[in-house]
Amino acid sequence: MKIALPVKLPGNKLPIIPTIKTSKTTDIILFLKFKALKDSGILKLELTFFIVLFLAIISPYLRDLKTFLYINLSKPFMNLPSSFDVIGNILILQEKTKAPKKLAKELLKHFSNVKTIVIKAGIHKGKYRLQKTKYIAGIKTKITLHKENNCLLKLDIDKCYFSPRLSNERLRIAKLVKKDESILTMFSGISAYPCTISKNSKPKEIYGIELNPICNKFAQENIQLNKLNNIKLFQGDVKKVLPKIKKKFDRIIMPLPRNAESYLDIAIKFLKKSGIIHFYDFQLEQDIPKKPIEKIQKHIKKFKILNVVRCGQYAPRKYRICIDFKI
Repeated sequence: MKIALPVKLPGNKLPIIPTIKTSKTTDIILFLKFKALKDSGILKLELTFFIVLFLAIISPYLRDLKTFLYINLSKPFMNLPSSFDVIGNILILQEKTKAPKKLAKELLKHFSNVKTIVIKAGIHKGKYRLQKTKYIAGIKTKITLHKENNCLLKLDIDKCYFSPRLSNERLRIAKLVKKDESILTMFSGISAYPCTISKNSKPKEIYGIELNPICNKFAQENIQLNKLNNIKLFQGDVKKVLPKIKKKFDRIIMPLPRNAESYLDIAIKFLKKSGIIHFYDFQLEQDIPKKPIEKIQKHIKKFKILNVVRCGQYAPRKYRICIDFKI
């Protein structure tokens, strides 16, 4: 962690606090530059130092951008959205963000790695689970290059389903993979799971099946961008494509929480003996892990639960979870 101490300036000006970086900040730099506040007088050097030190200590546990907004922007922006997403150099505001255009201008001034700002316009819907966004400021584009887990992932945020919030979950799965495993990723999207696994473990081969043709096109490009040669991608419905592959796998990933259950039967048919399935589901807090396990029991008589993981909060008291189980 690098901390620059405040310097007292002559005249009636506040000390200027240079940029502070922590080892856990990656794409967005935490700015702690205090602006002169109207009718506030001069902050004492000692008080400023303790504020900076406190924020530097807790900054790894805060969302960098949210912290910056809270400190640096004026009163109209204090009522900020509870969350936001950054995919590549595109920042996505929540649909109910107040004064988005004014906020977007401030963000573009302070964050050089953010080039485009959009706002959500509706929920994920349709067979491809897409969410529309509305352009607000910056470069007018919806295509970006996202970096995570040593991977480069190119996508169109309006035409491909992708959640940067699942970055840690993708890496968790990758770290579970053993050497020379054969892996199947159903609903593989832009190939985020296959690329992460290939880059961070040593599988023999990874197969990916994706229904959305645009996603599949970006997935093929991402394989080339990352120079990977052990990934094979197929476009189409899993239930139609998988029987044509005629192959069994050591591990099957099912990242489709809304209706992964309807694919459990075919997953079991193409899983090797003692194979592992990562089954994703949406559940209320009080129903974890009982209800997702009951879903699995409808299709499989004997299996062993290896892990139950909460991968993020989807809605109030509703979570995306992953059940890791072995046949």
